[in-house]
Amino acid sequence: MTPSPELLVPVGSPDKLATALRYGADAVYLGGQSLSLRAKSDGFSFPELENAVKETHRHGAKVYFTLNLLAWEEHLSDVERYLEEIDACNVDGIIIADPGIVAMARKRIPHIPIHLSTQANTSNSASAMFWRDQGVRRVNVARELGAGRIRTMAQKVRDLELEVFVHGAMCMAISGRCLLSAHLNQRSGNLGMCTHPCRFDYKITAVRLEERLRPGQDMWEVCEDEQYTQIMGAQDLCLIKYLRWFRQVGIHSLKIEGRMKTPSYLAQVTDIYRTALNDLEQGAFRPALYLEELQQLGTRPLSTGFFTPERITLCPALPKNLKKNIVAKLIEPVRPGLWLMDVKCRFQVGDPLEIVLPGLRRPLLASGDYGVEKEEGFHLSTAHSGLRLLLHCDHPELEPGIFLRAHLPDAHNGQGS
Repeated sequence: MTPSPELLVPVGSPDKLATALRYGADAVYLGGQSLSLRAKSDGFSFPELENAVKETHRHGAKVYFTLNLLAWEEHLSDVERYLEEIDACNVDGIIIADPGIVAMARKRIPHIPIHLSTQANTSNSASAMFWRDQGVRRVNVARELGAGRIRTMAQKVRDLELEVFVHGAMCMAISGRCLLSAHLNQRSGNLGMCTHPCRFDYKITAVRLEERLRPGQDMWEVCEDEQYTQIMGAQDLCLIKYLRWFRQVGIHSLKIEGRMKTPSYLAQVTDIYRTALNDLEQGAFRPALYLEELQQLGTRPLSTGFFTPERITLCPALPKNLKKNIVAKLIEPVRPGLWLMDVKCRFQVGDPLEIVLPGLRRPLLASGDYGVEKEEGFHLSTAHSGLRLLLHCDHPELEPGIFLRAHLPDAHNGQGS
């Protein structure tokens, strides 16, 4: 049987790394504190990177370092310094987009595998073979490719690992190479500073286009009511229904987008994809359950993007009142049955909560199963966001780093309730 693909998960900070490993990542990708496409995430200092690699390897997982900016001339000396620092940290691969940086990495750190970023827009087998001949070990294919083109590339370039984005935000530009943020806010998305203007709220005041050879004929007209709209924001990508296809085709790695997402988002999406891959191995694949869980996380509809011949909207974005919000994260035990926790979202003490456990297990804490108090000992009826409080609960599966979320009585609970 063809082995399951690697589950590759984004981590923007040491805290998110611990979350990704707890919930089942096979590999993580992360960046430094500059020179990557997520400059607004915390990133890792090089001492933190060294510790992160050791911890990740202890869990049997891999670390890929992102150096995927499209560099200006003034960045090259910093890139050289980064390559020297990376060499000392024992990472399992380095993700690059710029051909000049590929050449620099081959010269300075030839023993570290090079993974080509989606920013390089590799859209055919000839391009893939070109990069293979330049020393690239793995290619993240262009996000604009459909299933048929990905299959053909995999068949023609069997000695090259292929990696595919399967979940997360989509960009309105080709493989994320967008200039909107640089144009509006002088912050280039290709240098890791994107302000996501495609998702700003806009009101259309006048859009009517006449083509030169068709005078007097309106070719395009956009109309809008009085409300603002996100006219350029793409739907989010979700390919979880197609995991069997990726395994059959021999795709090496399935990549989740989101180094700037919250730890609670990371925990849930990693758990869902990890469970789906495990279920696939065991012949118990449950796509309806995975989509129901993923719908809880999205702010935009989930769709198949370019993967299918016609884009399929898998599920709409849920209204806020129908979402199971993450309400708390467990920090550490104080003593048996008493936990220090960070409150992420306001909740009424006594409302039913779900424990977010790996394997899509969501045991229920009913009203009498827990209590909340301040560290000074005062019992509370409401837990407010941003506070560090104490949780009284003796459930045997509570652990540091586990999340609690609101329970909606009419929603499906997954396993283990």
